[in-house]
Amino acid sequence: MTGQLRHGSCMCGGVSYTTVGPLRDVYNCHCERCRRFTGHHMAATAASPSSVRFDTNESLSWYSAAEGVEYGFCSRCGSSLFWRAAANPEKLSITAGSLDQPTGLTTTQAWYVADAGDYHERPSGLEEFDYEG
Repeated sequence: MTGQLRHGSCMCGGVSYTTVGPLRDVYNCHCERCRRFTGHHMAATAASPSSVRFDTNESLSWYSAAEGVEYGFCSRCGSSLFWRAAANPEKLSITAGSLDQPTGLTTTQAWYVADAGDYHERPSGLEEFDYEG
C-alpha cells in the first residue's frame, strides 16, 4: 500500500488529515490511559509525522497524560485521534477508527494485555505483549 493516500477525520470534521505512504499494522493498546482515552482499547496504526498532512485542524487539541506523552483529540466532538511520545518523534500513532474505510490494514498485536478490560475477550491470533518499565 506504499504511496497510497488515506484520509481520516474526527466525527464533526473539525480535524481531517491525509496520510501518504505506508502505515504500520494496527496494534491494540490496553493500557489504562488508552482505555480511558478511547473508552475501550486504542486500535492504532502509525506513520511518520512528515507523512501526515492536516487538511483542517482547527479543533485539534493535545492532552499531556504524562511527561513526554500526548493524546490528540477533537475539542469539539471529542473524537480520539492520535498518540505521540517525545521519546519517539519519528512516529505518530493514528486511531484506526478515524481513517476512512476501506483501510486495508490488519490488526496484528495487542499491548499491555494484563490491563485489558475485564469485559473484553481478546481475539486469538494476535501477538501479545505486556510491558514493564
